[in-house]
Amino acid sequence: MTHMTAPNGDPISPLCFGAMQFGGTANDMASEEMYEACRAAGLNFFDTAYVYTEGRSEAMLGRYAQADRDKLLIATKAAYDKPSTRQTILNSFETSRERLGMDMIDLLYLHRFDPDTPLQDSLETLAELQTAGKIRYIGISNFAAWQVMKAQHIARDLGTRIDVLQPMYNLVKRQAEVEILPACIDQEIAVCPYSPLGGGLLTGKYAKQGTGRLKDDHRYEARYNVDWMHQAAADLPKLAAEHNTTAPTLAVAWAARHPGVTAPIISARSAEQLKPSLAALNFIMSDKLYDEITNLSLAPAPATDRLEEA
Repeated sequence: MTHMTAPNGDPISPLCFGAMQFGGTANDMASEEMYEACRAAGLNFFDTAYVYTEGRSEAMLGRYAQADRDKLLIATKAAYDKPSTRQTILNSFETSRERLGMDMIDLLYLHRFDPDTPLQDSLETLAELQTAGKIRYIGISNFAAWQVMKAQHIARDLGTRIDVLQPMYNLVKRQAEVEILPACIDQEIAVCPYSPLGGGLLTGKYAKQGTGRLKDDHRYEARYNVDWMHQAAADLPKLAAEHNTTAPTLAVAWAARHPGVTAPIISARSAEQLKPSLAALNFIMSDKLYDEITNLSLAPAPATDRLEEA
């Protein structure tokens, strides 16, 4: 569900590649190999941000993308290390555009909701950039459902619209199902969720005492340090084996299957690590398998205080 296209009019791919690791855990060679693997698989939708790897992510993605520029939808996010004021957005946009080496950025997100800056000011700035032909689409990331609706209301008053939301969503983080995804379906906002592999948890490697963000980054450890989540992650590879595939392929395909989801954002540190996520493009999931995977996790409570009627 999206009206967004690449500059040449091609529809966007059903998966988006997130370049968060470019220039960080992925060096130049590994990053370019992942970019090329995505292109070979048919991806034309790439995501980065002003804050990723101190700008290296944007610069590297921009370099790889030059040859295919008109065939790609390139997204980045405004700085969030300062308030989301007009000046912050304009300054970070110009920096991002220079790093990417592009006259126009297809999709510019507000990276987070800023409670200390009027949302009207932030969206007026994005609308001005859009009117000037410097961006094509307006996005928001990490917004609650009420914030999405507020943003859409303001955007409409400005003569534009919120085109896409980027929330967290995966098998063990399903809060988006309660209000965020229904709100976006209602407002015809595309949804491009990040972390379909749960920071690596749903690859199954942690059941084998693997290394990665869940052990190296306290934020991810806190986010996923829940027993039932680890049990779901341990059960997913067993289900995958029964269907001759891998846990990452199932996890990405499961996230993509929700009717409110447009294109999950996949990422990795190497082309080899990326393969199972890309394989989700061609994995056909039955209703029965979708339900089996869903049943591995806990459903979030509905958005009502009348739980006895849910």
